[in-house]
Amino acid sequence: MQESTLVRPVEERSSPFAVEMREICKAWPGVIANDHVNLQVRKGEIHALVGENGAGKSTLMNILYGLIHPDSGEILINGQPAHIGGPRDAMHLGIGMVHQHFMLIPPLTVAENIILGREPGGLGGGLNLKKARTDIRALSEQYGLPIDPDARIEDLSVGLQQRVEILKVLARGADILIMDEPTGVLTPQETYELFGVIRGLVAQGKTVIFITHKLREVLDLTDNITVLRRGKNAGTLVTRETNQKEIARLMVGREVLLRVNKKPAEPGPVVLHVENVHADSDLGLEVLHGASFDVHAGEILGIAGVEGNGQTELVEAVTGMRHLTSGTITIAKVRDGKQEVNTDITGLSAREKRKMGLAHIPEDRRGSGLVLPESIEDNSILGRQRWPEFSWSQVVLLLNKISSWAKRLVTDFDVRTPSIEVPVRALSGGNQQKVIIARELACNPEALVASQPTRGVDIGAIEFIHRRLIEQRDAGKAVLLISAELDEIRSLSDRIAVMYEGNIVDIVGPDATEEQLGILMTGGHPEHSEK
Repeated sequence: MQESTLVRPVEERSSPFAVEMREICKAWPGVIANDHVNLQVRKGEIHALVGENGAGKSTLMNILYGLIHPDSGEILINGQPAHIGGPRDAMHLGIGMVHQHFMLIPPLTVAENIILGREPGGLGGGLNLKKARTDIRALSEQYGLPIDPDARIEDLSVGLQQRVEILKVLARGADILIMDEPTGVLTPQETYELFGVIRGLVAQGKTVIFITHKLREVLDLTDNITVLRRGKNAGTLVTRETNQKEIARLMVGREVLLRVNKKPAEPGPVVLHVENVHADSDLGLEVLHGASFDVHAGEILGIAGVEGNGQTELVEAVTGMRHLTSGTITIAKVRDGKQEVNTDITGLSAREKRKMGLAHIPEDRRGSGLVLPESIEDNSILGRQRWPEFSWSQVVLLLNKISSWAKRLVTDFDVRTPSIEVPVRALSGGNQQKVIIARELACNPEALVASQPTRGVDIGAIEFIHRRLIEQRDAGKAVLLISAELDEIRSLSDRIAVMYEGNIVDIVGPDATEEQLGILMTGGHPEHSEK
């Protein structure tokens, strides 16, 4: 059978290293991203690249892929010196990159996205989609990545979109795959499937550089580990000979508390009451089917469930970002352990709910939590710019007060930045998340809705965020936590509500086992519950 034109045969190599990066340096004004960094990746291995946000991981990989030019240093591919002036050079050398934020065009089909920029044509130069579809089917069968070439990207799950990204780099002949935070938006099942795909790729001779913050993934999947800390090499480890504690210590430069340390909850009156809430999806189909729960002062109620079961829509309904078709939401003020005022906020907008004391850490910090081109200072009052603390008559901004506010938040929440005038898009993911958390918590809310609060942040930032959530609970606030990380739900929550197909199917205690929660998350009914 004739080989697909999208597949480049693997060449024999004499060097044991697929990638060698020697003494790589890259600096911008005020920031040294890579400080004489070295990286050696053997052919046919899965090599983890880990470090805190801002440690220089993405910069180093963007240099390898040609998106950034180093100030100095040397790169060898398969033992040969390589000049990588741009992504085209990298692809020619067999390097492909699966970005954390997918580079796909939603209205186009799978086939159209994969061939974009290198469209196979006939003698007349026209686009030959039939040939492209045939080649893509052959490629997907070869690597065990089944996909419909005619499906539109916007209709695919996140896991399948990532599969398209992998096929796209394989179609360009990649033998070395850089995967930047590939599990950041995947469900546990999709993550499990991705690991199978990666192992299959390595079995067929590929080499994978795997960037992640999740130490369990590092230990489950990889062969060797390179740790970066503040732009420098902090150590190289053999995966089977190390553990989470050692990796975390190298990443952060100190011992890291990998478990949540908290005292027993002392719940008070109900602060956030959600009763029989119904809401439609963006397609007009009912997605919430009568969800009900209470969050008390001084407790964290965790929402567990496989992503796509209505958690996002529930958060949007509670915080005023999605219209309810029926149901009731109230918020109460609690003073000295007693409920003083209970207000119906069902039909209020997100801005009005904020005024009533409801804070929100959104799941998509880049899409709905921040205005990326704007400064830290401007983002520190986002959604509150009309409050009397920051404006005169809701018209004139009080710039000195806003500046003082932003500086206090940066200091109190350890946002690492040279200035409050820096655009938030220039910050690492962990520091972007800290800006949001600082803004939401510093306004002393009655209730906090925290949706995926540690998604895509490093181990040090996770420890910081967990500690802040516990502090809110211990200060008598009501915290609603939504997370796809079951370990996070189990370690932080005082009660766990399990969501399945748009409803709360049960509420269990924090000592519920993974097996019990797993049964509930798939629609089953274990024997012991608190609902």
